Amino acid sequence: MNKVKIELSFLLPGVPDIPDRCVERISERLREHAGIDDAHVSTADKGQPHRLCIHFSPDAISMAEVEQIARREGAKLEDRYGHFVRRIEAVHARRASAIESRLTRVSGVLEAVVAPDGAVRVEYDRKVANDQAVETALVKWSRTSEVVEADHTGDEHDDQGHEDDHDHAGRDHAHGGVFGLRSELIFAVLCGVFLLVGWLLETFTEVIDWVPLVCFIAAYIFGGYYTVLEAVEKIRDGKFEIDFLMLIAAAGAASLGAWAEGALLLFLFSIGHALEGYAMGRAKRAIEALAELAPRTARVRRNGTESEVPVEELVVGDIVVIKPDERVPADGFVILGESSINQAPITGESVPVDKRPVSDADAAADDPESLPPEHRAFAGTINKSGALEIQVTKIAAENTLARVVTMVSEAETRVSPTQKFTKRFEKYFVPSVIVLVVLLMFAPLVLDESFSESFYRAMAVLVAASPCALAIATPSAVLSGVARAARGGILVKGGGPLESLGSLNAIAFDKTGTLTEGEPKVTDVVATDDIEETELLRTAIAVEDLSKHPLAKAVVRDGKAKLGDTEIPEATDLQSITGRGIQATVEGEVVHIGKDDLFAEVDGPSLPDSVRKTVESLERNGRTTMVVRRADRYLGVIGLMDTPREASKRTIARLRELGIERMIMISGDNQQVADAVAKEVGLDEARGDLMPDDKVSEIIKLQREGGVAMVGDGVNDAPAMASASVGIAMGAAGSDVALETADVALMADNLDHLPLAIGLSRSTRSIIRQNLWMSLGMVAFLVPATILGLNIGPAVALHEGSTLVVVFNALRLLAYKPNN
Repeated sequence: MNKVKIELSFLLPGVPDIPDRCVERISERLREHAGIDDAHVSTADKGQPHRLCIHFSPDAISMAEVEQIARREGAKLEDRYGHFVRRIEAVHARRASAIESRLTRVSGVLEAVVAPDGAVRVEYDRKVANDQAVETALVKWSRTSEVVEADHTGDEHDDQGHEDDHDHAGRDHAHGGVFGLRSELIFAVLCGVFLLVGWLLETFTEVIDWVPLVCFIAAYIFGGYYTVLEAVEKIRDGKFEIDFLMLIAAAGAASLGAWAEGALLLFLFSIGHALEGYAMGRAKRAIEALAELAPRTARVRRNGTESEVPVEELVVGDIVVIKPDERVPADGFVILGESSINQAPITGESVPVDKRPVSDADAAADDPESLPPEHRAFAGTINKSGALEIQVTKIAAENTLARVVTMVSEAETRVSPTQKFTKRFEKYFVPSVIVLVVLLMFAPLVLDESFSESFYRAMAVLVAASPCALAIATPSAVLSGVARAARGGILVKGGGPLESLGSLNAIAFDKTGTLTEGEPKVTDVVATDDIEETELLRTAIAVEDLSKHPLAKAVVRDGKAKLGDTEIPEATDLQSITGRGIQATVEGEVVHIGKDDLFAEVDGPSLPDSVRKTVESLERNGRTTMVVRRADRYLGVIGLMDTPREASKRTIARLRELGIERMIMISGDNQQVADAVAKEVGLDEARGDLMPDDKVSEIIKLQREGGVAMVGDGVNDAPAMASASVGIAMGAAGSDVALETADVALMADNLDHLPLAIGLSRSTRSIIRQNLWMSLGMVAFLVPATILGLNIGPAVALHEGSTLVVVFNALRLLAYKPNN
């Protein structure tokens, strides 16, 4: 069976993310074609974005036909299904649910998700609906004067009336409504004013009865206006939720003549709505702050002259000039000047990173993602000391900052497992409450009390049983956690990974480039008894300087650093002895450098026992060895190793303090090297000699044993990361593949950020549990209390108070610190 891989962004250019239904649809459609056995998403190819991997039988269908079918099916889906991603003002969870209900009733809409902080994602059938229809409904039912585009996927959008994100972020469009800005808060305050006036008149004066009644009715109107709108929307969609229960309770109180209690219920409910929306706005603003990091203009040098242009007009290859204390306007690499850049806004690194020019700008432009950190710069970071010139590698809409902002917005619309549970719980709980209330109304049949007393009790139970706090318990914590992570240079793709990461007790690490530096270093120089170390290094450097092998480069670099100003002789006549080593001539003598096996194959004296013992000792400690022989003299052995990162041991120790019980390294290197690195950094175990498929098998085994997170570079380790409960990519800043592949992306190439991600996830999970217990516990207390006689007033105060406590408990995550 053969297979072909086709880039998903080519087949489905409008799809905003991989969990989208269209990816499932194209896979299903392809499987229906004769000769095609399977189709699934693959990220296994190094340096490649998400691709669709299609397995087919070459006897039944050709590769060209498979590609043609895939393009045809992709075009059909792209023509058929549209994806709408936008952002509105922050709202409370119940209003978000009401907007979702309204959007799903727009003809042609297949799915709608609205997050409380304003992120909106809609999928629709193009034959029935379009962007304009969805946007019209969104503007109408979100009661805002504008909707800001949040999609950078290339899907068709009407930009008229959309303002720049920077402008929008600085304004408050909260609940446009009748009076415009902050109208829900205004209505809630007016409800409270009329309630207070009515209660004072009724209690302390002898005015005509209808005067305080008018005040209470006015309080009902202002307090119930938005609640009625939302309840009607949900009822039209077949949903009987919290708002509906509140309205019945208020109406029931009015029918009993308890106007003050009903008005108090609506006042606290509406003021709770308004404050909840404000709290969600805080989480939203923490994320919007990211979008405000990039400057609006850039100083660009074109044709020898400098001019200031909007960052949107920058093109790949432009040269931008950044003076001290200015923000970098675009992703790129340094071509002139030296400075340090504060990358904390993007990567979370606390110390500025030194930058210097690349040696070859043309070569750097061909593969900018492979450049080391000292050459790269990201939009939104701050230049500190010296002036820099940077060559642009990505346009504004595609730079790292823009992608992070977009991905965070998309992450907010992904529902976590706990959110799914609470939605299912509400679906069955609310009808059960209604049944209980109806039964309570028949209490006079078995108890010696009037119908009005039973009715009052039933209304109090309605208030007590409404799971308001439950509705906001999880989304408030998830949004705060995602926002705090983004501020710390960690991209978490939704509530699912955030919750899962906090529950895992096992982590698997890739070795090369994750636990280690990713490049070999000379660790040992052992000369034979009658040879000086200087002679050994001079000879080795002279020969290895002719080779381009990574080990040769390490010998030259580190050897010269050890020798200082010592003169290096010139080598000639380099010959490679495949798989064994190299041969060259230095000062008229033939020099051989290579593995110990080499010297059993070339002419000359055999390897002395003392040298062999040195080689064996070094290899037991994970070193790669090079034996050096000049003419008939053995000069000694050089040991090299991909050394552990400075942060590795520290990070492993901190993870143990956080409660991670099992940490494993999986590596393609031989078992001795893997064991040596694992021992040095403090890991429990190491598994070496693994091919990429073997890594996936090891992760699957660990999954069966209780779940595992996989930490890698997001490229070579993509298959293993995809098989883990949570995939964590390091050094994701500027790497499209790492950003796309991982569930959690550490923007900095720094292991020190991993404990922050784990600790934050655990705190988020803890706060979600606290909120669930608090909200369900309050319901469990109030329902029997109201059945036994607790009045509506205290029930309302406790009920709405618990909702606000839950929200502000979740907002504590915005201030999370790693040492908490």
